[in-house]
Amino acid sequence: MIRKERRGEYLGKTVQVIPHITNEIQDYIRRGAEGVDVALVEIGGTVGDIESLPFLEAARQLSLRVGRKSAAFVHLTLVPYIASAGELKTKPTQHSVQKLREIGISPNALLCRADRRIPEDERAKISLFSNVEEQAVISVWDVDTIYKVPQVLHDQGLDEIICEALGIDAPPADLSVWTRLIHALEQPKHEVTIGMVGKYVDLTESYKSLTEALCHAGIHTESRVNIEYIDSEEIETGGCDHLVKYDAILVPGGFGKRGVEGKILAARYARENKIPYLGICLGMQVALIEYARHMAGMPNANSTEFDPDTNQPVVALINEWQNHDGKVERRDENSDLGGTMRLGAQTCAVNPGTLAADIYGSVVTERHRHRYEANNFYLPRVEAAGLIVAARTPNEDLCEIMELPRTGPNAHPWYMACSTIQSSSRPRAPGIRCLPRLSRRRLRTVGRTCGRPPTRR
Repeated sequence: MIRKERRGEYLGKTVQVIPHITNEIQDYIRRGAEGVDVALVEIGGTVGDIESLPFLEAARQLSLRVGRKSAAFVHLTLVPYIASAGELKTKPTQHSVQKLREIGISPNALLCRADRRIPEDERAKISLFSNVEEQAVISVWDVDTIYKVPQVLHDQGLDEIICEALGIDAPPADLSVWTRLIHALEQPKHEVTIGMVGKYVDLTESYKSLTEALCHAGIHTESRVNIEYIDSEEIETGGCDHLVKYDAILVPGGFGKRGVEGKILAARYARENKIPYLGICLGMQVALIEYARHMAGMPNANSTEFDPDTNQPVVALINEWQNHDGKVERRDENSDLGGTMRLGAQTCAVNPGTLAADIYGSVVTERHRHRYEANNFYLPRVEAAGLIVAARTPNEDLCEIMELPRTGPNAHPWYMACSTIQSSSRPRAPGIRCLPRLSRRRLRTVGRTCGRPPTRR
């Protein structure tokens, strides 16, 4: 919108929230909806807050322009349970809908979130005071897994309500895929425990995309995946011996020097003890640093992020790279942090015969969010020592995936690290499905090595 004003497209008119900002929001929605039958648009925030008002107004205008049968509104509200009173309170929902109607939006359905099922009399009360049909007041209670929510909504007819509002004559919904996913989740045939060595373990939501990816992998390998979080700073002081109990070790991303040496120790322990290892983003960098120090004859190997004066910077900033738009970005140690990351999905070829090729095939497309890269000046020395670079970016020749060989003197059953953030996993298309399977293989190996029969935990 600012560019349009500077180009003179508004012909000197005063640029206002209405209609200029709201029109731009509508145009953005239309562009995103090109080529699809139905666009699902989420407007976050709370009704009545000033931040969301332009977006709600734009949605109201858009529904008017496309026609009533081409737009539907679903409003998510909170129905809190007051423990001291022993009852659910519907006032927050009533007032939220009231504010929404003041804006000019009448919801076609209400999704009422509560920690328990909402009784019929409370749903009738909400319907009366919000002017929403009772069957469209949907109770959305807490469930033990989010993947049960589609069935909860379907059982109450939400899909039929939306299809009717949009004039869509659709066949009955087939939720058999979700049923099978939930069955695999609740009736696993195996169980594995993965140790996640990180620096943000006090706030495990930091690793939400990874924990969900592991859950997806467990569903597809019929495994219950238990995740235990290990503070990498504790490894620095207490050592790695307790990592022996894990079926696999995962080192996720992070920023800053704190706890990095603990992650390096975890990568070394996994390599030397043949424990399946997956490094994500920083997890790849520490694996590279560890291997360079102990296998490639570079004892001072480090990242310039952690030691700017290291004489063996196997991980460092690159001066320039090409983003997904083809624009050349440049950066140095004084660049702003947020605007100098390699961001978004990037596609590169995978070397045949590698573990990465077994997982991804000939091409991999994953998302990035980092500033530092494996230093190509030192990679030949590390590769000569046995580490395999399985994938590189096509333009800048940056290392995307590295792994250990599965045969030979440096053989490892499953050791892989990548520079991506692994957030593209979905329940029906898991991102790291191989790790639980390899973990089970190691579980059987550990049972034989320790002289006791293999068991399922």
